Amino acid sequence: MPAARTLRTRAAVAAPAVAALILGTLAVATPAGAATPVSEQSAKELPGSHPAWATAQADTGAVADSAQGTARVYLAGQNTAALAALAQAVSDVNSPDYGKFLSAEDVKAKFGSTPAQVKAVTAWLTGAGLKVTDQTAHYIEVSGSTGQLTKAFGAPIHTYRTADGTHRAPAHDVVVPAAVSSAVLGVADLTDVQHKAVSQAVSVKDAEQAAAGAQSRAAAAPEAAKPSALPTVPTCSDNGYASKMAKGAPAGYEKNEPFAPCSYTTSQLRKAYGITDAKVTGKGARIAIVDAYALGTMEQDANKFAQAHGDKPFAKGQYTEVVTKDKWNHQTECGDWSGEEALDVEMAHGLAPDAKVVYVGANSCQDGDLNAALAKIVDGHLADIVSNSWGEIMHGKSGDLDPAVIAADTQLFQLGAVEGISFTVSSGDCGDDSPQAAATGVNCEKDTTQAQTQWPSSSPWVTSVGGTALELANKAGKYGHEVNMGDVRSVLSADGKSWTPQPGAGTFYFGGGGGVSKDFPQPFYQKGVVPARISHVAADGTKSLTPLRATPDVAMSGDLVAATLVGYTDPATHTYSEGGYGGTSVSSPEYAAVLADTIQERGGRAIGFANPAIYDRAGTKAFHDVNDAAVHTARGNVVDLGMIGGSLKVRLYKIGADYGLSAAKGYDTATGVGSPNGADFFKSFKLAKKN
Repeated sequence: MPAARTLRTRAAVAAPAVAALILGTLAVATPAGAATPVSEQSAKELPGSHPAWATAQADTGAVADSAQGTARVYLAGQNTAALAALAQAVSDVNSPDYGKFLSAEDVKAKFGSTPAQVKAVTAWLTGAGLKVTDQTAHYIEVSGSTGQLTKAFGAPIHTYRTADGTHRAPAHDVVVPAAVSSAVLGVADLTDVQHKAVSQAVSVKDAEQAAAGAQSRAAAAPEAAKPSALPTVPTCSDNGYASKMAKGAPAGYEKNEPFAPCSYTTSQLRKAYGITDAKVTGKGARIAIVDAYALGTMEQDANKFAQAHGDKPFAKGQYTEVVTKDKWNHQTECGDWSGEEALDVEMAHGLAPDAKVVYVGANSCQDGDLNAALAKIVDGHLADIVSNSWGEIMHGKSGDLDPAVIAADTQLFQLGAVEGISFTVSSGDCGDDSPQAAATGVNCEKDTTQAQTQWPSSSPWVTSVGGTALELANKAGKYGHEVNMGDVRSVLSADGKSWTPQPGAGTFYFGGGGGVSKDFPQPFYQKGVVPARISHVAADGTKSLTPLRATPDVAMSGDLVAATLVGYTDPATHTYSEGGYGGTSVSSPEYAAVLADTIQERGGRAIGFANPAIYDRAGTKAFHDVNDAAVHTARGNVVDLGMIGGSLKVRLYKIGADYGLSAAKGYDTATGVGSPNGADFFKSFKLAKKN
């Protein structure tokens, strides 16, 4: 399992600056339309480039001018406001320009930086003595002395005392000279504070080990062996949800609880979501997967997994990779991404078996490298849908997400929308991401300061995919029910006769992400669908006079208790094995595959940014409206009897119990507008608008 999803550089961010991203008038540098004549430009401060933790009280003095540093300058390109307007026009089902996408070449010519802009920015940076170390169509990276960085960016670099040591940062907001102010989108990496964001995927084994470690630190009571009446081998419900009862277990939420379902295979998921019956396979569509690094055995593993479970392997040329191994960095900090990669690729292939899949491995889990991976896809139009199973909180103890990162990602999402590219993003695995959820959740960022939504899931330009616990009606995979993805956990008491904690007081263990973002106003497509009682209250309880962006948009199976089977070769042991995984990392590639299937149903026509079409069909038969209250309580509790650390363990879970989030009739912040409903979904999206 990847120990971390991303290393995200954070700085203080002004909420108005972030909100302006939706309108395309980026507060970090405000070009309006075409490039502004030099005579009309003025120097621009970049709000948020001076982090909030760099206070006068914590200031320990200036960094020596000779000390070395780096910076990345993101380029704004041309016609920034026009880009945002066109991205909306080609995506809005009510627009006469809906679906009129541009080629990657036309997008570059219309919105990319001009040679004159690049020349001017380069001259500004090298004129200060900085050396260009890397350059793409979207950024210029430089290195040099602190004195040179100060000269270029108009802000001295100081060191500051923080809770985790001394760190460097600009002493005030960066200033971009008038001559290049309209050509610069933002400046990143002037501070050396970096943060790991939580993974959106976790294996059953690793989650249990994390929970056991937390209990050990809390001096929990010792566990007993299982009651003798229970089976002596790992046992699960293999003929549909709750098909096998845990006879002999202590009474839980009900007198008798069922065993947890066996980990779902992709063929079961295809059946459950009506993909099999709709006879769609994603033929003619292309899915891109973005993660860090590369497994090295991915195609071989995916083929082995598919064949082991009755599916067909990739055809020759159907799977490709874009990987630059010689440029990998920060591998120790980022951890092993093998399980994540295998999960994403196998879900995409499993639910859209004829779609082409391209794996684009970022050179690390840092923001800049993940952004560069996205840029490769957009610049080369490598795919119709891009699945991103990574994310991070926007507000932590050490500061807020760098506005330059938000601006750079937003630019790519808008460029992709104009090209007809869809982006799906995992919504998170920690409920409302509050400190309370993070205290016991096994896949949470512990430095969260408030209930909040994650980035890039909260971007108004992506499809945020939440999680559900899918309940199959039978072994074949017929759809039964879904509830929100959230698990409360108890373990067998020391005497083997009860549960600790007692049912009703169980510990939050795992859950889907979602909520209302205080950082972005409500996008046009959510108007009239997301109720005011939701959209006017941010996740942290802040009330807003105007509606805000709510997440997720949709949801699919991803629960850790109703887990999904994944197989891959461990790069450390070189052995292939299979195991259960959970997280909205499951849900994002699932939904990407469903969109690929939809493209086939549409005769090959791209969907582009999917949210306007999704919300246009909200409340129709195209979606399963996930409603926790509609599912009987007894179906929401399971006993897990499995091997953990070489021994048989007994656990009790209450599912449909996310922290701070719940699924209700209509739109909700646990499952959005719901999950795709098979043939009705595909037929609906075959048309420009709902019937």
